[in-house]
Order: sequence, then structure tokens, then C-alpha cells
Amino acid sequence: MSIFSENIRLLRDRQNLTQQKIADDLKITRGRYVKYEDGSSEPPLDLLLKIAKYFNVSIDILLSVDIRKYPLEQMVKISENKILVPVAVDSKGENKIEIIPTKASMGYLNGYQDPDYIEGLQTLSLPFLRNGKFRAFPAGGDSMPPYKDGTYIVGKYVENIADLKTDRTYIFVTANDGIVYKRFQFHEGNSICVKSDNNFYEPFKIPLPEIFEIWEFACSISTQEYEPENVEVRDVKEMFLSLKEEISLLRGKK
Repeated sequence: MSIFSENIRLLRDRQNLTQQKIADDLKITRGRYVKYEDGSSEPPLDLLLKIAKYFNVSIDILLSVDIRKYPLEQMVKISENKILVPVAVDSKGENKIEIIPTKASMGYLNGYQDPDYIEGLQTLSLPFLRNGKFRAFPAGGDSMPPYKDGTYIVGKYVENIADLKTDRTYIFVTANDGIVYKRFQFHEGNSICVKSDNNFYEPFKIPLPEIFEIWEFACSISTQEYEPENVEVRDVKEMFLSLKEEISLLRGKK
């Protein structure tokens, strides 16, 4: 039997429903519904949507999560039939913060909805971070000073794109750019505009369909001692930035 067939059978049993009752409500024959429960057949997409709405459970959960092992009440449900699972807590009831190591950051794009992958990550608990789901992501490069390699950005999960606040920083998990930490600017049409705090980098847009997850900055964890930036390196960056601005001005005069 598939995860899907096991799930709908379990959900029916929990709600004390008969196969005939569900079949009647879905406007299909009992024999057809029985095939879905015993795993001998799979429903078409339109019927799958009806079944998900009938049990008030997202499609992702029905198809990929064994709800015997991961109870529904331990999952954070989000919009558009996506889920974030599971919400892990330690023995004291503190919310566990999963740490995405630098070497595994690309693997996260494939495993962010896989309960087994998430369970295999190292965790920590910060008592001052409550009332939400938090996760730690590695920072890198020089686009968001002072955060450099060796720093982790702890983000709070954002459920709705409308909750983004202008000039606040967020971790965006995307299909094309991977995991990026940027400052949100505005929502325009079917995309959002973000920018780096280092003006050397141009602002850019991220199409909404490419965004898997969004995490709002909650705190940062540095694994290296802070060192003031080398003066010579800073001067070179300022020189390039100045040249960039002059080139833009010259282009505008044409």
C-alpha cells in the first residue's frame, strides 16, 4: 500500500466514516474509492484535490507524509498545499532549531519537505525564541555585511508573502538562486524585489513561483571572532563602487 492509501484509510477510521459515505460525498462509486484505499489505483488530479479538501489535509501530507509517524498536530501547515514538517521539540518542550550546515545547504533544496532529512539535522534551542518555527541557515560572501562565512542566520518561518515588511531581512529558499539572505524591498506583480546591504550588488527580483520558503531574521550566531575589515580591501571596494556609480551617471546622460 502507498502512503496515500494508508493515510486516507487512517483518516477515514479516525472520523468514523464508512467507505460508502465518503464515496457518496465525493460522487464516485464505493468500488472506485476502495481501490484508492487498497492502493490498486490512484485518483486523477481533480479527485485528489477533492479528497484533500474533504479530509482538510494538504496534498503534500496525503502523498508524502506517514501521518501514523508524524501526527497532523505536530505539523505546520502553510498555504498552497505546502507543508513544513515536523515541528521538533526537546524533552523540556523547547522548540528545536534545525541547523543547515554549509556543505548541506544545496541538499536542503531537495530535502526541506522530507521529515527524515529534517530529523537528521543537528539542532539547538534558544529560550528567547518562542512562538514560531525557527531554522538556522549559513551566511556567506560579502553581500550582507557584517555577516560573513562562519555566521548562521536564524530565521522565523513566514507563512504568507503579505507578511513581508519593507527593509527587513529574510532568508529566501528558491529554485534558481538556492538559499539567499537579502533585504526585502517591495512586491510587484508575480515577483518580489530584494537587495543586498552591500551596494556593490544590484537589487534583483525573485519570481514568486520560484520561492519555496521564506524565513524572517530572528538572530545571528557567529562561529568566528569579529575582525575589523582590512582597510586596503575596503578602499578597493569603495573604488569599484564609485566607478560603478560614475558609469551609471554617464549612461544616463546618453
